[in-house]
Amino acid sequence: MELVRDLHNLQSCHQECVVSIGNYDGVHIGHQAVIRQLREIALARRLPAVVMIFEPQPLEYFSPANAPARLTGLRDKLLWLQEQHIDRVFCLKFGAALANLEAEEFISRLLVQGLDVKHLVVGDDFRFGKGRRGDFSLLRQSGNKYGFEVIATETHCADGVRVSSSRIRDLLQEGNLKSAAALLGRPYNISGRVVHGDHRGRELGFPTANISLRRSKSPLHGVYSARVTLPDGEQRSGVVNVGTRPVFDGRRFLLEAHLPGFSGNLYGAHLRVEFLRFIRAERKFASVGDLCDQIRRDIETAERQRCEDVQDFSKSGNVTNDK
Repeated sequence: MELVRDLHNLQSCHQECVVSIGNYDGVHIGHQAVIRQLREIALARRLPAVVMIFEPQPLEYFSPANAPARLTGLRDKLLWLQEQHIDRVFCLKFGAALANLEAEEFISRLLVQGLDVKHLVVGDDFRFGKGRRGDFSLLRQSGNKYGFEVIATETHCADGVRVSSSRIRDLLQEGNLKSAAALLGRPYNISGRVVHGDHRGRELGFPTANISLRRSKSPLHGVYSARVTLPDGEQRSGVVNVGTRPVFDGRRFLLEAHLPGFSGNLYGAHLRVEFLRFIRAERKFASVGDLCDQIRRDIETAERQRCEDVQDFSKSGNVTNDK
């Protein structure tokens, strides 16, 4: 998969393609259905399948305080799009210039001159351009004018309800990781590099691999049983806290993963943390001793949950390699 950043990096070899536009936050099963539709059209027309995304996402630019927590950062989003066998991702920087671009100019500069789009696959509720004046009807009219076809995406539902990123966020906040995983098509996960912390976990007897969350918001908050993939592909079971560590008056969001029985050096390593089960909400304890007692109980709970999951996987014929 090729990544093209911003309009000035588009070349003639990037023209003539089938395009879908959206945030693709989470690249969930609804997005995957759209991508299958996109790829089928691209294959039939013998054209590249292209996804156009924005960074930051538009609402994060217009109203950062009210923007919802992201399901995926840009790096993970690109990885999941690559897994869907997209030919190219066109990532546009969303700033003042793009926000003030009139809808007609968005079409002429980006879709026609920039990409020479032949088929455009978008939702019939898609809005774009300055003041969100552009809509599906304008795209259809412009398609007739410039010679490209506009195709509405097919709505994807699960249990009779439309699959959406906001629905998955709600499930994660409720601690319903199993239902969220079903809509994502995989366990919810966060990846990042291990950074140096204040070593409090090690001092308490529970060393952690700390991942600084660059986002100011997280769809998760609390303690979870998890599966952590190490750089060499090995998977370890762990207990993960996502929060601000109120016992120590923390102020920034941090992901802390404790891997029982692991003693290697993970500083600078890139880890993938899959969240499997909710254990409890983060809370402030009266003392460090009380916190340590609770951590021991959390580890026992995570181990019990893991055993239950292994039994479930065994019944279904699946095998895990967690340690």
